Amino acid sequence: METFPNVFQYPFSVIEEKPFDMKGQWNERYFHNGNPIVLELGCGKGEYTVELARLFPDVNFIGVDIKGARMWTGAKKALEDNLSNVAFLRTNIEIIDRFFAANEVSEIWLTFSDPQMKNPRKRLTSTYFLQRYRRFLVDGGIIHVKTDSNFLYTYTSLMVKKNGLPLLFATDDLYYADGLDDNTRKILSIQTYYEAMWMERGLNIKYLKFQLPQEGLLVETDEEIPLDDYRSYHRPKRSSLDTAK
Repeated sequence: METFPNVFQYPFSVIEEKPFDMKGQWNERYFHNGNPIVLELGCGKGEYTVELARLFPDVNFIGVDIKGARMWTGAKKALEDNLSNVAFLRTNIEIIDRFFAANEVSEIWLTFSDPQMKNPRKRLTSTYFLQRYRRFLVDGGIIHVKTDSNFLYTYTSLMVKKNGLPLLFATDDLYYADGLDDNTRKILSIQTYYEAMWMERGLNIKYLKFQLPQEGLLVETDEEIPLDDYRSYHRPKRSSLDTAK
């Protein structure tokens, strides 16, 4: 991927030695336009990033993941299809705020993130990450969460409620939900390989859409949440516990 013009590789070990000099200048130096920037964090193979870019040519999309072997698929597809509004950033999401300046990003997509049932700090909708998103997301910027995990859906719902974050939409059964406008249905109809696999297993796909204001104290929920009784990729759950905070 070193030869791909749409890929930027800055894992933690690299950025410690070489700061990212395009922070705050993505539109000017890479996209060459003033269109909104949307991130997909934990983009995997980049299928969602690429399809969003195809649907919305007037929006710039950046897929972020640490696993380059997966990301290669989406990056190559974007180049083959001449999608100039797509970029990929290979880095650790824990340091995502080192790559974007204040108010540089309009929206964030979290698609089928690891629910991290044993480690609250690693959940992508925890206070640890929400605080980082605030450093570069516009005030009231939108966060989308699409997941097969009832645990992550419940946890995020509780976080939104406890912190008084404006909830725009929520459903625990996306493809049978009422109240979706045509544009939203078009976006949410994009299916990754693993999403199709989970749906074949009879798992409901859940979706939340909420805003993140820049002001206000963020706190963790302390409610016990039932653990998922499965893990992705056909593996059983590892923990013997039934609930977690």
